[in-house]
Parts: sequence; structure tokens; C-alpha cells
Amino acid sequence: MRHLKRTAKLGRTGSHRNAMLANMVCSLIIHKRIQTTLAKAKAARSVAEKMVTLGKSGTLHDRRLAAARLKQEDAVKILFNEIAPTQKERRGGYTRIIKLHERQGDAANLAILEWVDVPVNEPAPVKTEAPATEAKEPAEPKKEKKVAAKKKKPAAEKAEAAKS
Repeated sequence: MRHLKRTAKLGRTGSHRNAMLANMVCSLIIHKRIQTTLAKAKAARSVAEKMVTLGKSGTLHDRRLAAARLKQEDAVKILFNEIAPTQKERRGGYTRIIKLHERQGDAANLAILEWVDVPVNEPAPVKTEAPATEAKEPAEPKKEKKVAAKKKKPAAEKAEAAKS
């Protein structure tokens, strides 16, 4: 019997679909939030949640299984060192899908896929004050180069030059 064996095909071959979902989950791990279509978000959610389940146990075998599926070692490190420890107490449902508007080009439903308990990477705050430095002697002003500007001839002189 084929109970619970259905997967979203997403209009791709199996290898293309697996590579795309692995890349989406790696982007989710690194950036903590991705925007994609609703169908792809639902497909990537199951892969991401399985990877967190591997990360929660943290054994060498589970790390190798995650690396084999995701194919990006830096994403696996972030998964096992940062994301999985924050999800230790949670028994499932590590991600959330937030539905957005329809894309204008093809009317595909867009969604945001993000982690539930992991803070999203915010841009670093901009410093308004310059760091305090020791007072230095002002540098000597640079000498300006004098550029000889070409004189423009009036229109009357141009006309006389053209006649002769």
C-alpha cells in the first residue's frame, strides 16, 4: 500500500526537486527566513523539519545524514550548533508559513518560510557617532594643481574664422 507516499512534484524531475529543496533549506538555515511560492514552502517545510530532528540528536551519524541531504557543510554546522539547540524543548512544528500576496507575473501564491523560535537576522544598527580617536596634528593642505582653462571663442570670432 502507498499510504502517505505522495510528494509534491513541483513540475520537476526527482533529482532537480531534491536539489532545489536542499538549496531552499540551506538558505532557510543561513538566512532564517525565505520567501518563495506556497507550494515550494510546504514541500521545503517537511525537509527542514526532518533536518532539525536530526540536529536535535546531534550524533555523528545524524550530522553525516544531514550533510548528505543538504550538501553544504556550513549550513549543517549552523543547523547543529545554532538552530537545533533552540528547538530542543519543541516536539515538532519548527517552521511557520506566512501567506503573502499573489505574484504579479504568474499569479503564484507567495509565502514566507521561517523558523518559529529562532530570531531572524536583522541588519546591524548604524552607528551615529564616530569612534573617539586621539587628537592628531592636522595634515598640511595639499597644493592644488592649476589647470589652464581653454578660452572659449565668441560666436562672432568663430564665424569670421570660418569665412577665411
